[in-house]
Amino acid sequence: MDMMSPDNTHNLKWIRGLLVFFIIGLVVSGLTAYPLVTEIGILNNLFGTGSAMKDVWPGMAEWISKVHGGITEADQKYPFLFYGTDWLAFAHLVIAVAFIGPLRDPVKNIWVIEFGMIACLMVIPEALVTGPIRGIPFFWILIDCSFGLFGILPLYYARKLTKQLELQ
Repeated sequence: MDMMSPDNTHNLKWIRGLLVFFIIGLVVSGLTAYPLVTEIGILNNLFGTGSAMKDVWPGMAEWISKVHGGITEADQKYPFLFYGTDWLAFAHLVIAVAFIGPLRDPVKNIWVIEFGMIACLMVIPEALVTGPIRGIPFFWILIDCSFGLFGILPLYYARKLTKQLELQ
């Protein structure tokens, strides 16, 4: 395979751009799992029951305020519970590191791209099964599912371009 042909160079740039975008998404998602108490406080101020959101989308405003109350109380009484979300954050960061392989050589490491696609697909049944068990409103379950759907798009295109590289 001639890695320096114009088509390969173009595809490689696109693949790397898509993977960097995905990695940034994983890192941001991971890092935002650490300061939950602060973040939910801000979210509650902006969109909770004391905001204009109450008139626009009452269900969302009530949910945000309920989550704020639960997280605030858990932080005060049981801060160790957040150790679980610390590990969630860590897992996002570790998974992001795995995508360095495809950045370097997408053809050799296409399995990582495919692993990411499978993980994105697995978000949907996870949210649909465990969300109702945990009392999560359906509109929020759909938001969680959207992360899997939006995450798979850059990976799908990166895989498609990687397959083209592989054939050349």
